[in-house]
Amino acid sequence: MTRKTVSIIYTGGTLGMRPSARGYVPAGDLGALLEERLPELGADSMPAYALTEYERPLESSNATPRHWYDLADRIRGADDRFDGFVVIHGTDTLAYTASALSFLLGERAKPVIVTGSQIPLCEVRSDAPGNLINAMQVIATGRIAEVAVGFGSTIRRGNRTTKVNATELEAFDSPNFPPLAEIGTHIRFGEVNALPADAGVLGRQTPAYRDCNIAVLPIFPGMPARLIDATVETGACGIVLSCYGVGTAPTADPAFLAALRRACDAGVIVVAVSQCLEGRVLLGRYAAGSALADMGAVSGFDMTAEAAFTKLHALFALGLGRDAVARHMQENLRGELTAA
Repeated sequence: MTRKTVSIIYTGGTLGMRPSARGYVPAGDLGALLEERLPELGADSMPAYALTEYERPLESSNATPRHWYDLADRIRGADDRFDGFVVIHGTDTLAYTASALSFLLGERAKPVIVTGSQIPLCEVRSDAPGNLINAMQVIATGRIAEVAVGFGSTIRRGNRTTKVNATELEAFDSPNFPPLAEIGTHIRFGEVNALPADAGVLGRQTPAYRDCNIAVLPIFPGMPARLIDATVETGACGIVLSCYGVGTAPTADPAFLAALRRACDAGVIVVAVSQCLEGRVLLGRYAAGSALADMGAVSGFDMTAEAAFTKLHALFALGLGRDAVARHMQENLRGELTAA
């Protein structure tokens, strides 16, 4: 069997951090640290790898959408030289980056596993070695052909994943979608829905970075309608509205409904997702949800907020008009939602 070759892209994050007087800080020269702390990566039973390090390692809380597009460009540019990619990333915005890559890379079938750690590799009890080795070995099997998150004992679909714990080593979950693989003494691959064969508009065009103003607004008791108006006034082209339950909001408040109508009439795409980890938005289930649809909001079904946000960004980056974006937001393009 030919030994596979993997590109490891180190963007920054806890995995490569070093201690300082101000706490852990991003650090470079991950290659030397891997040789010192993780010589197993060089074993004959592992895929060969080539490491690329960002010149200035990024703390992921400082990541912006431009970061996703740069990463996607790097992966596309090296696609013909590697069998797969491991992206080392900080955990705070890891789910955003994994979701974005799933849309920006279109129908490319090579595995991209985004990983990181909760404890730096320089520490004795770090979870980094397990996460990195698991990602490399899963790529070597050839069983994964999509953007995924590898963390702890699971490999999960990237655009279904969200961070659920700030301190535990099993930091990520995909509440509405089963793991692609579970890792114990063996790697057990699940039987899950394959990606759509046709990525639709994302398979026909490659999004190029645009400065898209998209907001995420959580619904909360007593939410003032002026928050929606203020968001629209910033020039927002999209709002991910994080609703209660199956897609309800304070629709007994006429000011709230009027603000939502003004936003939609102004051309803003309003996508309703649920604040609940599990379940899906069903705008017709309750009158309070139907009122959102009547004002012009569209259902995000069971998408995570991260997936809805990054999908909106990718669609607007294609230069599509409002109606086209609204239509594609309700289509399952890269396995991010269950529409029925």
